[in-house]
Amino acid sequence: MHAFDVLGDPVRRRIMELLSEGELSAGQVTEVAAAEFGISQPTVSGHLRVLRENGFATVRREGTRRLYAVEPAPLQEVDRWLDGFRRFWSQPLDALATELARGSRQDPRPSRAAHPESSTEGDRQ
Repeated sequence: MHAFDVLGDPVRRRIMELLSEGELSAGQVTEVAAAEFGISQPTVSGHLRVLRENGFATVRREGTRRLYAVEPAPLQEVDRWLDGFRRFWSQPLDALATELARGSRQDPRPSRAAHPESSTEGDRQ
């Protein structure tokens, strides 16, 4: 299965987000995925299996529990592939950062002196 096929599923992406915070048991992953997606434990197990079989997650046994963690190698491969496309968003994002910085140096609120017609009756007295 191709990396984008694996990561194309929103449940698997969410599981990867959860695992990126640290090792979790299958039960912990199931609890979150079931609550957020309304899916069953066997369905979550299937998603964990896809992640494991395609190298995106590792599993280790601790007693009766299965603990899952992110395997970074396939994500690094995806990142390398995306390198060829970064130019499509890097320059626009750099330009946006420049505009945001420029705007933060200016006070966006006009002063009352510049617009005397905006003063209230109480200001005129």
